[in-house]
Order: sequence, then structure tokens, then C-alpha cells
Amino acid sequence: MRGALVHSPRYKWWVFGAVGLGTFTSVVDHGSLNVALPTIAAHFDTDLPTVQWVVVGYALTISALLLPMGRLSDVIGRKQVYLSGFVLFVIGAAVAATSGHIVTLILSRVLQGCGAAMVQGTGMAITTSTFGPEERGKALGSHVSVVGTGSITGPALGGLLVSNLGWEWVFYANALGAMAALTAAFAILDKGRLQQAGTRDRFDWPGAALSTGVLVVFLSAMTSGPRSGWDSPVVALGMIAFVVLLGAFIWWELRSPNPMLELRLFKVRLFSMGAAAGFIAFMGTSSLIFLMPFYLQTVAGYSPAQVGLIMMPNALCFIILGPISGRLSDRYGFRPFNVAGLLLITGGLFLLSRIDETTPLWTVMTGMVLTSGGMGTFNSPNNSSILSTVALGRYGVVSALLNLVRNSANVTSIAMSTAIVTATMASMGQTPSLDAVADAPAAFTAGMRTACLMLASLLVVGVVVSFLKGGRRMDPVAEPHPSNAPGTGNG
Repeated sequence: MRGALVHSPRYKWWVFGAVGLGTFTSVVDHGSLNVALPTIAAHFDTDLPTVQWVVVGYALTISALLLPMGRLSDVIGRKQVYLSGFVLFVIGAAVAATSGHIVTLILSRVLQGCGAAMVQGTGMAITTSTFGPEERGKALGSHVSVVGTGSITGPALGGLLVSNLGWEWVFYANALGAMAALTAAFAILDKGRLQQAGTRDRFDWPGAALSTGVLVVFLSAMTSGPRSGWDSPVVALGMIAFVVLLGAFIWWELRSPNPMLELRLFKVRLFSMGAAAGFIAFMGTSSLIFLMPFYLQTVAGYSPAQVGLIMMPNALCFIILGPISGRLSDRYGFRPFNVAGLLLITGGLFLLSRIDETTPLWTVMTGMVLTSGGMGTFNSPNNSSILSTVALGRYGVVSALLNLVRNSANVTSIAMSTAIVTATMASMGQTPSLDAVADAPAAFTAGMRTACLMLASLLVVGVVVSFLKGGRRMDPVAEPHPSNAPGTGNG
């Protein structure tokens, strides 16, 4: 069957379908779990800074491993890494579903994060490498449609499962979805078609170790701030270690004959500013995805199933606008869609910075629709602009970098917004617990307003960055030859 598919002109869409099923499963996992978080916090009788680690531990692990896994897929083969990732994801989901303690649940999410890093570090590269450069925007736009469909399904499915069967079934359902994605990928993906000839360089193990260390210490310091205090020795030592490891990583990558990440790419404005704009965009939306279920369930009084339905329209906007902006950016350039998308996110955040415990539901939903519609408009053209700067043999590591930008922004945004909410609640004499949110909703919503306002201000910077980065694709940066790397000359 696979042999016939490989030679079919429709093979690229079969590949898209197989990878899309994996992407769909990953997004459903994220959306359904966010709806389940208040129930999980109540089940384990834990506070907001602790339960955030169910999400942060997962995202932190993905962020730390994305670049190594993306580059590893360029070196040893994308199919092998992709399939192995789903095996780990299924095991982690099964352990999470049977967790009897919050620590076990967090550790199982770390294991899921290892698998997800392997999947995310290769999935986009697999898809985009089967489409030509002139169809890259179409492929990424279709990818956004899958993400949007998962965004609709996740909260709705999570709400129904939590309300009727319990939070554990969120993980059982995700394990089943991952097994289906694993089966489809094994049957359809062709190892030979997915690996670019001439890319099997030696793997940069020192670079992988240093990049992992850089991200672990930085993101750990960011997430420790809300609990330990931003002036604590833990945070200070973490930031010092981050600077030292970052310097070592840059020094090594500039001298490695086969660098894990080609740092010359950051000299390209379209690449560096695109990555910066992407980080800012995800900073603006990630905290909403984390905080909104707490607001809707604990402050507004909606059930998990109702919250899932309330969050569906904003995901629908993501589905509709993602493919449209992706296709149009192939024709008209990236800039109009990047700038317009960030302006929509900014407007949504400013609107949500005005909410309180009595705000009508339609106002809250309007703010969410604006932010998700803005992300749908922005994301595909921005990713396409970044991928246009690199050769096919580097799609794995650069696709991993795009996912790293998203996950690092997720962790940073959740840590920052949690710190703002908990500090605001503490200043009003409340502890950051679910009981306090229910008994004194004004304290929680005050913190949420402040977080939204600060993020909206950051998005204004993102608008400027997207405007300045440029609007047309460019010739890819040439692959470095090992003999041209510093310290590798024949003399």
C-alpha cells in the first residue's frame, strides 16, 4: 500500500493527513487538559502555583528537547524520531491517567513532554518538506486548520469527559488518539521520501546538551519566581547559570563543523524578527488559555462542559483565518497578515483587561475571539516567512525552533501571568487557592486584568517588529560546509 501511495501525486496530502492526525491529538491534549485543571487542582487539594506545573512541566520539557530532537531528525531520519515520540507520549498519558499524587501527574507530563518534543520537532518538517516552496503557505495554512479543529475539540471533549467520567479520562482519550496517530504514521510515512539527501551529518551532542541546559535553567527560573520570589537566590542563580550556558552554547555553535542550530540565520532579518514576533504573539495568547478556565468555572460559575462550549467560537476563528492567511501570504507577502494578526490580538487583550466578575459573557467571548482570530491570521504567514530563509535539509531543526518559540512563550507567559495574579491576590489579603478565587473573585480578576494589560502592551512591540521584518520570501541561506567551519581547516 505504501509503495503505491509514495508514487501517487496525492502522496503529499496523505502525509499531511497522517501528520495532521498527530497534530490534532497534541492540540486536543492541550485544550482538554486546560479545562480539567480546576478539577485536578480540587482533586489533589493544591494551589494555583503548583497545578500550573501540570502544564509548565510538559511545556518546559518540550522546550528543552525541541532543538536536539529537530536536529536529530535531520541527521538520523524524521520518521524514526516521529514514531518514537508517539510511543513515549502514549506511555506518559497512561501513567498520568492513573496518578495518585500531583507529583506523579507532573512527572508523567514530563514524560509526555519528551515524546511531544520528538513529534513537534519533526511534524512540521515532514509536512513542509513534501510541498514545494510555492505551496508552503498553503501547507502551513492547512496545518493551522488542523490546529484550530483540535482547539475546538479539546475544550469541548475535555469538558464532557471531566463532567461525566472524571479528569483521568482526558488522558485515556489522548492515549487512544496518539495510538491512532502512531498507526497512521507507520503505515503512510516513507523513510526515503522524508529525508533530504546529503543531510546526514554528525549529530552535535555538545550543542544539544548546552541548548537543553540553557532552556532548563532559564524556564525553571521563570517558573520559580511566583513561588520563591523574583529576588530569591534560586531565581538569581538560575539567571546567572542561563547567561553562562548561553555564552557557552553560542561559542560552541560558532565553532562546530556541524552545528545543531546555524546561528548565521539570526543575521537574516526575516528569520530573527519573525522568531521574535512569534514569541511575542504566543506570550499574548498562552496566559489566556491557562487562566480563562479558572475565570469561567470559578468566578463566572460555568461547568467544565459549558466552558468547553464557550471556548469553541474562538477556535473556529483560528480554523477559518489560518488557511486563508496562509494561502494569501503566498501571493501578497507576509507583512499585511502578520501586522493585522498582532493588532487583533492586541485589541482582544485590551478588551479583556477591562473584565471583572460581573462582565457579560459576550464581552469575554469577543475578547477571546479577537485574540484567537489574530493568532490564526498571524501564525501561518509568520512561520512561512521563517522557513523561506532556510534550505530543506534544515527544516527539522528550524521547525523545531518554531515550536520552541511557541513553547518557551507558553511557559514564560504562564509563569508571568501566574506571578501577577498571585501577587495581586496577596496584596488584597488572599491566598492563590481555588477557595480564595471563589470567595473573593475580585482579587483574581484584578490580577487577570493587570496581566492582560501588560501583555497587550507587549503586543504593541510585536506589531512594530512584524512591520519592520519585511514582507517577501528570500533565497534560503546556504548550507555551511564542514570544511568552512572555524577550526576545521586543512592547514
